[in-house]
Amino acid sequence: MTRDVREQVDQLGPVDAILIGGDIAFKADPQEYVAAMEWIRQLVEVSGCHLERVYVVPGNHDVDRAVVRGSQSVRNAHAAIHNAQHDRREAVLRAQFEDPDTGGALLKPLAAYNDFAKVFNCQIYSPDRLYWKQTLPLENGVRLRLNGITSTILSGTDGNDDKRMGLYLSPMQTGLDPEDDVVNLVIAHHPPDWCMDHDEIEQDLNDRAAIHLFGHKHRQMAVLADRHIRIGAAAVNPDRYEAGFEPGYNLIDLAVIGEGKDRLLDVQVHMRHLQRNPEQYRPRLNGNDQIFRRQISIPGRQSKAVTPHAAIDDSTSLRGSGFVAKVSTQSDVEIAMSDESARNLVYRFWRLTISQRREIAKKLGILEAGEMSLPEPERYGRALQRVGERNLLDKLAIEVAIMENK
Repeated sequence: MTRDVREQVDQLGPVDAILIGGDIAFKADPQEYVAAMEWIRQLVEVSGCHLERVYVVPGNHDVDRAVVRGSQSVRNAHAAIHNAQHDRREAVLRAQFEDPDTGGALLKPLAAYNDFAKVFNCQIYSPDRLYWKQTLPLENGVRLRLNGITSTILSGTDGNDDKRMGLYLSPMQTGLDPEDDVVNLVIAHHPPDWCMDHDEIEQDLNDRAAIHLFGHKHRQMAVLADRHIRIGAAAVNPDRYEAGFEPGYNLIDLAVIGEGKDRLLDVQVHMRHLQRNPEQYRPRLNGNDQIFRRQISIPGRQSKAVTPHAAIDDSTSLRGSGFVAKVSTQSDVEIAMSDESARNLVYRFWRLTISQRREIAKKLGILEAGEMSLPEPERYGRALQRVGERNLLDKLAIEVAIMENK
């Protein structure tokens, strides 16, 4: 695959972002994530992407089922959500996830995944990060909103395999807010038909997201609808004894065409799959075409105030000086923390030692009472969010650089 990616980059240009739809590990063993990170580094190198532009969501193989089997509190939290009446299930999920005890229990089977995902700022934690959002700039003031949805809260119930229509997302994740000049992309491991609320998911996402990315089925496909495109992912590394064994990956090219109210998002998907004889990657065909194409209207009106990095001074880098723009709203925080320079800073922060991270957090006052007892992905995930909220990105950059030079 890495050889084929290199060849595609030579033809199409470098990759701007890498989205990984779960099942990074096989049984959520910490050592599997070490191996995965090494491979991701190789993929980043051959694709021309930056490590700061890697985004991940968890899959069912990122759930430690032994933890579920060994913890009555996890099983109780699962049962409370699963057994709730349909019209009460969202409220029960919210109550379970936002409670300090049961929220921690729900995320306990994802501990190794969270430890891996924290360097990409894609970890999840209770009570306020059931999913993540990041923003990337497109052309003409349009932004791509990445919505990383967690489909694994009920994965591994009773330590068993997932069952179709046994999972739950809820409007907490799928109720995407419309925003001018923003195109929504959703990525989740499980497709809607694996969830109890599949009808609601379909309605929400079809109305509010232009691009849907799902995995789990290992079935590479594209559904071209009027207002969205849905892409099913193959497995990069499926079991060789799996029926129809066929590794694959997708390259998605996005462009904004037209002006003002006539703007369209031009989506072109290159589906690559492994041919066994002779062994090489080949394009999956859309009729006689090697590309799956769709043009989708962009919501709202073009905003002159929006620039690709509205919260960041483009002339500066965290490797040099700092940030200058004021961050005031949640949207501003999201933009600031989504910027490649900010994500690079998050990565560098996580590469420091435990004591160095603690010293920086104490100096900047970004940890609150009692948070030192939280798991590190949650503890410093909260702290880094406060950095954005309190306009401390430039100060954090200075402190990280000081620690790196010690």
